[in-house]
Amino acid sequence: MSLRTALPEVVPRPTQDRERRIRTRRRMRAADLLVALSWSSVAMAVSLYLAGGGLARVTDLASGITAAGIVTGLVGTDLILVMLVLAARIPLIDRVVGQDTAMAFHRRLGKPALYLLLAHGLLLTIGYSLADGVNVVAETVALFQGEDMALAYLALGLLVTVVVSSLVAVRRRFPYEVWHLIHLLSYVAVLVALPHQLSAGGVLADGSVQQVYWLGLYVLAFGSIALFRFVLPTVRSARHGIRVAAVEPIAAGVVSLHLTGRHLDRLQTQGGQYAIWRFWTGATWWHAHPISFSAMPTSTSARITVRALGQGSSALGRVRPGTRVSIEGPYGIFTHSHRTQARVAVVAAGIGITPVRSLLEHADLQPGEATVLLRATDPSQSYLWEEIGSLPGMRGNSIYTVLGPRPSGLATWLSAEALGRGVTLTSAFPDLLDSDLYVCGPQAWTDLVIRDARAAGLPEVQIHVERFDW
Repeated sequence: MSLRTALPEVVPRPTQDRERRIRTRRRMRAADLLVALSWSSVAMAVSLYLAGGGLARVTDLASGITAAGIVTGLVGTDLILVMLVLAARIPLIDRVVGQDTAMAFHRRLGKPALYLLLAHGLLLTIGYSLADGVNVVAETVALFQGEDMALAYLALGLLVTVVVSSLVAVRRRFPYEVWHLIHLLSYVAVLVALPHQLSAGGVLADGSVQQVYWLGLYVLAFGSIALFRFVLPTVRSARHGIRVAAVEPIAAGVVSLHLTGRHLDRLQTQGGQYAIWRFWTGATWWHAHPISFSAMPTSTSARITVRALGQGSSALGRVRPGTRVSIEGPYGIFTHSHRTQARVAVVAAGIGITPVRSLLEHADLQPGEATVLLRATDPSQSYLWEEIGSLPGMRGNSIYTVLGPRPSGLATWLSAEALGRGVTLTSAFPDLLDSDLYVCGPQAWTDLVIRDARAAGLPEVQIHVERFDW
């Protein structure tokens, strides 16, 4: 582990510190509000049903079970629509909590939503069978013959497929493109179920407040997806006219793609952010790549750096200059604007250097404020390291490098050599608790860094992570 520069004293900047505290409080309040709105939508769905006389219809066991089935269906459908909003890449949500957090919440809602919809179908079938005086099997057959029920069962089957494919053990068996195609079935499932929801049992009668509420939720969910995932990216790509200018080999399996375009500074990119890129060649047009900016865009140029980790990313090293490029974004809160403390601690491994490089280029750093630790198994993985040291903002700040393999059988993010010398996260960053920690690298490695940061007592609001995982 080597120290590249000396660490001077940090000069206090009261105005900047106060502004950071204000921004942090605002973001935390906004995040709490988004969570409250999500759960309030669930409460509203149930409240409207009860206010519409749902409870008054419960007169016996059969009607009680049927009412429970209706409530589980309303709550499950509401959660599905909340999931779609979270997946719509709405800029406000991205600025407040980031796409990683939004999609983590999206994934956590998947199983509860499915279980509620399965309970919906089961409880309604039992309730109807008791009311009709027939067994459950006969009732199920009769329901299949009812209006819109075949579509309802189809929607439920599609949702089961989507949720099962999203389980970690299952998801890793698929290429990203196959998994993504399966995941798009969730949109089909929600739309297929709409006629059933609007017609079944008169719960959402024409002109009722409930019907207006549910149609509004559908418009919000699908309108957000249409606007932010299709319309705006299409307009932005056409406006900026991005093309590949050059492909620069950096190391074995690693290339920098130099891009050119119009008014690229108007993308309003912050250092550390990423975008969803699509390269329009025969081998790559069907794959959208989430790739971080490895340098801040100028008015006419931008740069991304890619490591070949799979078939899709490998093909990017072979794109030709002049290739047209579409962009969706930029996204992410791995940025200087989310900094909360006077000091900055940065840990990056391998290709995780890419967002770190643009983050440090864009950050407003004074001498002594930043300490950077760069990790690699061997020198061949020291991508862009020399550029980090030459950034103007790194003058008077510290850069450590840690080379070497990790010890076998030990869960650590450090090399065996560094561990042998007693290096820890807190020894590398003695002012860790007064710092914002930015971590980027492979997911398993990143998790180990965060584990040590939490064990040292670093609050979650001071931990910023960029993960390379879908």
